Amino acid sequence: MPSPFPGMDPYLELSSIWPDVHSSLIVAMRNQLQVQLVPRYIAQITPYIALEQIEITPLRQRAMVPDVGVYEHDAAALPQPSALIDAPPLTGTATLEVATRYSRIEIRAIGDETLVTAIELLSPANKRPGADGADAYEKKRQELFHSMVHLLEIDLLRGGRRPQLAQPATLPAVPYFLLLSRSTRWPQIDIWPCRLQERLPTVPVPLRSPDPDVALNLTAVMQQVYDAARYDLWIDYTADPPPPVLSAEDGNWLAQQLRAAGLR
Repeated sequence: MPSPFPGMDPYLELSSIWPDVHSSLIVAMRNQLQVQLVPRYIAQITPYIALEQIEITPLRQRAMVPDVGVYEHDAAALPQPSALIDAPPLTGTATLEVATRYSRIEIRAIGDETLVTAIELLSPANKRPGADGADAYEKKRQELFHSMVHLLEIDLLRGGRRPQLAQPATLPAVPYFLLLSRSTRWPQIDIWPCRLQERLPTVPVPLRSPDPDVALNLTAVMQQVYDAARYDLWIDYTADPPPPVLSAEDGNWLAQQLRAAGLR
């Protein structure tokens, strides 16, 4: 079943699914770019580790996170409380901080292996406030700016802190953004706001002058990954998407879209 959304699916932001989505998108983007880059350049996948908070799913459901494991619990097997013990008035949901594997794409020139362009698909760790989260990502970002490397940032997560801009208040209130910093035009940054109701754009990936840009068709990548991974079997579209809460306009459109697709 194809995705019920024309561009980004907000349900793919679920913490239990996002690591798989992230790795699948990175591979699909690399493969799409590779055929356009050879023989002068090559796109490499560079892994890194980030600590993420993964929500533990309720009993009798399975949660799978890379390098953690698959767990299944049977509520009937749990000890039953004594009649003399007060039952808890509230029940919460635990989060588990795990080391999660992510990757970025580095485009390097054939011959001298010089890094020409970095492509970052942001993870929750990149956007989490704090020294080990958004601050650490911003430091790495500044290093790329000063090393004269092109940087394409793909932010398909509604939560957390966006990559810093000189005038962030001027950004429209949309859920997703793409940002391109060309080394030859820094500190100017090209920005593509992405609405939930629209296809993801096809964006340029710059190379060394005088070589022309190559194209990254993000909608094609997203559709390919969604179909191949069968995320339609993972996702409960009768529930609300993960936080943060959508705007009233986006929430109403999402409900209509899911009803039209027969998912609600």
